[in-house]
Amino acid sequence: MKMTKYAAAAAFALTGVVATSVSYAQALVKIDGSSTVYPITEAVAEDFQKAKKNAVRVTVGISGTGGGFKKFCRGETDVADASRPITKKEMESCKAAGVEYIEMPVAYDALTVVINPKNDWAKNMTVAELKAIWEPAAQGKITSWKQVNPAWPDRPLKLYGPGADSGTFEYFTEAINGKSKATRGDFTASEDDNVLVQGVSRDVGGLGYFGFAYYIENKEKLGAVSVVAAPGKPAVAPSLEAVVNGTYQPLARPIFIYVNAKAAERPEVKEFVEFYMKNGEKLTKEVKYVPLPAKAYAYNLDQLAKRAKGTKFGGENKVGITIEQLMKLEAK
Repeated sequence: MKMTKYAAAAAFALTGVVATSVSYAQALVKIDGSSTVYPITEAVAEDFQKAKKNAVRVTVGISGTGGGFKKFCRGETDVADASRPITKKEMESCKAAGVEYIEMPVAYDALTVVINPKNDWAKNMTVAELKAIWEPAAQGKITSWKQVNPAWPDRPLKLYGPGADSGTFEYFTEAINGKSKATRGDFTASEDDNVLVQGVSRDVGGLGYFGFAYYIENKEKLGAVSVVAAPGKPAVAPSLEAVVNGTYQPLARPIFIYVNAKAAERPEVKEFVEFYMKNGEKLTKEVKYVPLPAKAYAYNLDQLAKRAKGTKFGGENKVGITIEQLMKLEAK
């Protein structure tokens, strides 16, 4: 997806790195993957390069979680940014290529459903209504807001969402439709979050979804939907507080980095990951995500030191898992 203001800073920083690289050899750390995790990793990369006085170059790409894992499992990158756990298929691909990895949750995100600011009828939506809109059976049939809820206007429904390589796409479809990647296909799909923002902000009947940080960056152009998880439950708006207290369900999710275990033996990669964990809490807050408890970052450092390989998720999403539950999972 298209780079945000964080990317502009990174591009400027990397330009400076390239300009000075002729005078000495630089170590290189290669990262690719999720656009959702990108703002955190980019902020860490920028600060790490400054701390190392540009002796280490860190490149951070945005191929989506799925695209990032393809590169990672081919051994093309040192670190994968991922907005969902590694899948069984990706685990098999990595195993076939001899790529082992260390899994590290780095933050929480409130996956955010967005509407046009002039939309005054769908500020609260139930999971059932979201499913009625996005499920595969809705394709070509649910084209008006009124078809979803009779109290809503007979206005064309225009949908915008991430592309199929996105971990956000996979998590949303599983959380709302009950199966990863199960969705209607007649919507504007893009790996560029700005396309989604522009689409919804320019169409009163627009609806889309992406990570909370991208909503915060564009909140003057968009409205955020409060989600009703189940009948009898209150409508809960996406917020850092709602993620921490576990009330924003089922769209609160952990996000990750995966570190190539062999690459972690190189000093520059090891030092980068250590820097990430030691500064993750502060930088996660700066880019408007929910940091994990300090003990989680300490646990990740311990996992790195032990070269603890594999995943705690068994190749599956755990939809709606809270920070407290994640910490128990990590403690096993």
